[in-house]
Amino acid sequence: MHSPVRSENDVFWGTVMIGLAILAAIAVGVVASAAAGLATAVVLAALGLILLLRAARGSLPGDIELARPDDRAHRILVVANETIERRALLDEIVDRCEGRDRAEILLVCPALAQTRLQYLASDIDEARGEAGRRLERSLVALRRRGVDASGVVGDDDPVEAAVDALAFFGADEVIVSTHAPQRSRWLERGAVEQIRAEVGVPVTHVSADDTASRTAAA
Repeated sequence: MHSPVRSENDVFWGTVMIGLAILAAIAVGVVASAAAGLATAVVLAALGLILLLRAARGSLPGDIELARPDDRAHRILVVANETIERRALLDEIVDRCEGRDRAEILLVCPALAQTRLQYLASDIDEARGEAGRRLERSLVALRRRGVDASGVVGDDDPVEAAVDALAFFGADEVIVSTHAPQRSRWLERGAVEQIRAEVGVPVTHVSADDTASRTAAA
């Protein structure tokens, strides 16, 4: 399992850079001119914002082997967060592996913070930690059922998480797991349809609440 750990440093230094931008603007404005102070502030603030934006995104793992088009493995990308441990999703994954000589599974668990403010503070690490713990429990459950899978904590946006993962894991199909429609924020924002439009491979949606249902797209 992969879990990004760089966000606390990025948030700290991003905040420092923005603070320095304010102080530098005042100092340069007094010594030189208001225009020079403004230019200095813009440069330092831009550097700070870059670090903050880096902290808001997941990172890609370096230990997952790139897909090789000449082998015969069937690769399945699974995108899920709060439902990643649900039996309906695990059953779907196991069913997809049955009868195949070789299957490779990558679980991507987006780190979901509750508010945008959490992306600009170290609270995002708590969200990543929770996602990582869910992911690890899901991987253990799959191994107990004979499925060896890998996992990564991904971008907070499920669409971006799926696209990022496909850059290094050449999946033959994608499974997206959500809560039931009446309580799923991903479905409310149309994330499943956006993933279908982006990835170019078959996408199956699994509603992994108490009563499971699924929809597939060719």
